[in-house]
Amino acid sequence: MNDIQSLYQQVILDHNKNPRNFGPLLSANHSADGLNPLCGDDITVHLLIENDIIKEISFEGSGCAIAKSSASIMTTVLKGKTIEQAEQLFADFHFVVTAPMDAELNEDSLGKMAVFSGVREFPARVKCASLAWHTMQSALHGKNITSTE
Repeated sequence: MNDIQSLYQQVILDHNKNPRNFGPLLSANHSADGLNPLCGDDITVHLLIENDIIKEISFEGSGCAIAKSSASIMTTVLKGKTIEQAEQLFADFHFVVTAPMDAELNEDSLGKMAVFSGVREFPARVKCASLAWHTMQSALHGKNITSTE
């Protein structure tokens, strides 16, 4: 394992062990539940959106290290962003985890999301990594539940 992969693994483990923005958000005006029945990941995303800006974001639930750390990093990346920026970040994240292995990734521009670039090597884990992001999109668009079936 090279140094960058080791660093990425450490970041994922840290966000799994010490998730950021974990817990209910009583002031939320958008929420959605997400479920990955194949691996048991179950995440709820809460958003407080005012004037098209994500003022607050949190998540609750349980899941594997990749699902939980992805939700944690997602909340830190999206807080303070506009809905349009959130949609673009969703597209960027989706590309990171689904791009062909020979696709060029600009890891500098991806910021914290770059830690999930290795997920694309393991197609079964893509759903784990993307569950929170799909659930966030469901919350943005007024859907109550997302399932990765």
